[in-house]
Amino acid sequence: MDVPGLEVEQRYVDIVRAVKASVRIPVAVKLSPFFSNLAHMAKWLVDSGADGLVLFNRFYQPDIDLQELEVRPNVLLSTPQALRLPLTWIGILYGRLRANLAATSGIHSAEDVIKLLMAGADVTMLCSVLLRNGTNYLPIIEQGLRQWMEEHEYESVDQMRGSMSQLRCSDPSAFERAQYMRAVKDFAYIQKASAPTISKVENWGPE
Repeated sequence: MDVPGLEVEQRYVDIVRAVKASVRIPVAVKLSPFFSNLAHMAKWLVDSGADGLVLFNRFYQPDIDLQELEVRPNVLLSTPQALRLPLTWIGILYGRLRANLAATSGIHSAEDVIKLLMAGADVTMLCSVLLRNGTNYLPIIEQGLRQWMEEHEYESVDQMRGSMSQLRCSDPSAFERAQYMRAVKDFAYIQKASAPTISKVENWGPE
C-alpha cells in the first residue's frame, strides 16, 4: 500500500535487466494488463532488454465458500470472451515494438488462433482448452488453422500475421475507446428497432 506504481514498474525493469545480464537465451516477460500505461510499460521493458512479451497473466483469485465460510482456492478456466483483451493490446502494439508478442487467455479454437495471429501475435498459448479436452485437441486446432488458410488462400502464417493490427487494418479507430461508444449506440438502436410494438395493453394491473 505504501509502494507507488512507478516503483513497482521500476522493479519489473530492474529484474529484466538483471536476468538479461545473467543469461544468453531470449527472455520473455509475462505481463498483467493492470499497468496505468500498458503501452509505455511494454516499450520500457523491451528497451530494457526483453525479447518478447506475453499478454496476459491471470493472477490467482480466491473464492469464498458460503457453506463452510472459508476462503478457498478456485481455479477458473478461461472462456473465449477473455480473448478480447490480448487481441486488443497485441493489435495495438504490433509493429511498434522490436519484440515478439505471445497471446494467452481465451484461446479455445482455430478461429481464436487465427484472430490473434492476424492481430499480430507471433505465437498463441493454450491452457484451459487442453485441460478440458486433453492434448489430443491440438491436432484439431492445427487442422482448423490449415483449412482456414487454404480456403482464404494464405500460403503462410507470416502472410497473415499483423494483417488486422491497428497499423494495417482499414479502420484503426476500431481499437480505440470511441469505437466502443459507437458500438453501444448501434446496439441500443438495433435493440430498440427489433423490440415488439405493443398496440394494446389489456388487464394492466388492478383498476
